[in-house]
Amino acid sequence: MSKDDIKILLDEIRHDRELLGKKEVSLKARESDLIDKLERVSGMTRIEARKILLDEFQRSLTSEVAKKIRQAEEKIKLEAKEKAKEILADAMKHGATTYVAEYTVSTVTVESEETKGRIIGREGRNIRSFEKETGVEIELDEGNVIRLSSFDSIRREIARRALEMLLKDTRIQPSRIEEVVRLVKSQMEDILLEEGKKIAQECGVFNLPTEVVKLIGRFKFRTSYGQNLALHTIEETKIGVSVASEIGADTEIVRLGCILHDIGKVVTDVEGNHVDAGVATVKRFGFPKEVIAAVAEHHEDKPFSSTESVIVWIADAVSGSRPGARYEPFEDYVKRMTKIEEISGSFPGVDQAIAFQAGRDVRVIVKPEEVDEDKLTVLANDIVSRLEKEAEYAGQVKVTVIRETRAQATTTAK
Repeated sequence: MSKDDIKILLDEIRHDRELLGKKEVSLKARESDLIDKLERVSGMTRIEARKILLDEFQRSLTSEVAKKIRQAEEKIKLEAKEKAKEILADAMKHGATTYVAEYTVSTVTVESEETKGRIIGREGRNIRSFEKETGVEIELDEGNVIRLSSFDSIRREIARRALEMLLKDTRIQPSRIEEVVRLVKSQMEDILLEEGKKIAQECGVFNLPTEVVKLIGRFKFRTSYGQNLALHTIEETKIGVSVASEIGADTEIVRLGCILHDIGKVVTDVEGNHVDAGVATVKRFGFPKEVIAAVAEHHEDKPFSSTESVIVWIADAVSGSRPGARYEPFEDYVKRMTKIEEISGSFPGVDQAIAFQAGRDVRVIVKPEEVDEDKLTVLANDIVSRLEKEAEYAGQVKVTVIRETRAQATTTAK
């Protein structure tokens, strides 16, 4: 290509560039003109229009995100329910125990009426001496059965062992009775210590104070609605620890909370219900505040203060309410619940009274036109007072009085 040809080509390129520049200027002017027209028609500036578009996009994006979150939450809830079932099932499986509990025996069988006569003694001196030494009443039934009666399960156990020893010895007289009862009492302290060690070992708890171990040993001779307290405690502790380990809670707090939750049931020197007695006991021996809270909250008498407290409550409920755990006759259960409802519903202004949770929770619905707001608290306290005097119940009864306020209006007929 010659120089002239190159020059012509360069001139053409310059010409085309100039034309493109002019068209670009024209298009920008046209664009600016159209934007001005759009702004006049829409009544807003370009910046305002951009903001509206961005806001609309943001709303659309937020809606989509919220939808995804809801879907994820539903999926998590479904999976969580299944996981919770697996955890509890696995916990109950691990709660199975080989510990053999001996239920408290309140009767002793004798060979003959002659043997029963030797227990009574001349003019009843033997039976009086036995009752004095043991603090247990002897009831002689027809047949070859002697019943031992006492609210103190340990006294009753000492009496049972002493009576069986005397029957084998055949030398039944006041001095011998004193000697045997004294011997059994001294042995009982060692028995309680050994039984407490066995229960603590089954629960995986060590280095407890000796006095606490002895109290735990009393569990073997204590039942609640037919469920042996030692067996219940071991089962509950294994369930609680298994649940705690699965969800990442403090297993040691749960372990101590479970083994000590019912210790108030075997404490005889503290007034109040078993929860208050248990709290006082664990405080006296300096257990951590989290353990004290678990003991105080295991019947929901106080709001839960930690996940560990909730787990102790769950484990207690699972062990106590599983089929076959407790042997309270159905008739007695119905009678007890009916009595609580009758007492609660007998006050003026009460419309309905319903007992829940084996009688530990009572909901009382009042007639709003007869009972005003000021009388609710008084009524609740009056119901509690009568329940304490006349009803049979386990633990504590929480009475909730409900007064419903209604507003009503009617449209005119058309």
